[in-house]
Amino acid sequence: MTDACIRAVVESIHSSPTQAVLYLSGGASLALGLLMSVPGASNTVLEAVVPYSRMSMIQLLTKIPAKYCSQQTADEMALLAYNRALKLSSPGSPVLGVGFTGSLATTRPKQGDHRFHLSTRTSDRHWASTVTLSKKVSSYFLLKAIANACKVSSTFDSELTESDVVADECERFFDEDKELEQLINGQICFKVYPFSSDKSNGDRKIILPGSFNPLHDGHLELLEAATSICGDGYPCFELSAINADKPPLSIPQIKERVMQFEKIGKTVIISNQPYFYKKAELFPGSAFVIGADTAVRLINPKYYDGSYDRMIETLSGCKRTGCTFIVAGRKVDGTFKVLEDFDVPEVLKDMFVPIPAERFRMDISSTEIRRSCGL
Repeated sequence: MTDACIRAVVESIHSSPTQAVLYLSGGASLALGLLMSVPGASNTVLEAVVPYSRMSMIQLLTKIPAKYCSQQTADEMALLAYNRALKLSSPGSPVLGVGFTGSLATTRPKQGDHRFHLSTRTSDRHWASTVTLSKKVSSYFLLKAIANACKVSSTFDSELTESDVVADECERFFDEDKELEQLINGQICFKVYPFSSDKSNGDRKIILPGSFNPLHDGHLELLEAATSICGDGYPCFELSAINADKPPLSIPQIKERVMQFEKIGKTVIISNQPYFYKKAELFPGSAFVIGADTAVRLINPKYYDGSYDRMIETLSGCKRTGCTFIVAGRKVDGTFKVLEDFDVPEVLKDMFVPIPAERFRMDISSTEIRRSCGL
């Protein structure tokens, strides 16, 4: 295989919109070097981690694996990488998680075959393969798998010979219902519906969470006002499939609400976290758009088992992720309130940014709309 052929494949990968996180253990370092050595790597590689030691692998998986070198471990690594890529990717970009673990050449006498296990995960596809080797071709095989996952042509031969054995290769595809089922079950952390044609002004997300039952003009105007205050970022809505006080939304309910955003061409993210300290982990560096009624609950120790210190600790954790709260005026106990009406702890004040009432004020809520419609 020629260097020119390999470079052409890597350039095609970097030209694709796919953004990837790679977790590689036990070989295939050459593939990472090839990806990083060709200009445009920052378009593709969001993060690459090499959990080479046992303790590193245990911390990555948050458990001791039954076997460090196995297809199950590679699959788990790929799913973790996929969820990590979701969190790090530009809004609406297709993402890829790659898991690789191998039992290859060592300084000690080798017991058994040289082999590796490879797994790739995208939103709608999981591909896995176990390869038993007569020679070291793992990096080229991995590069070919990444190209396939990015839906670009790989024109070079991966150098597998007839004496190399490819076993247990499998491919599964997921439809929308299956993805949403995985989200509700906690296998994936969120799903993006990138209906907006707006160009992103940066990787930062400006997120308006809500139940959107129904979506109304107040939601749209609020997000627009918040975006004008933030100055840059990608505005989107976020619907949690999991509610803290109610049963999870069903798949038909989620799809029905998603249709509201499709009709008006606005991006919506479906997550599985109703709590802001978890949302901050899902969307690091984001600006969350909330009402004053939500802000007052966020800084109320009552919602932290009555502990002021726990409230400070929890919100400081959100702050460390780079998250902020953009706060609009809202009725609280029947009276219109703005952020300045509340005593935000000094250590948290720079997290909370007010939306002036003259920039946005709309007192109607989804609950009132449903009530007026007899729903």
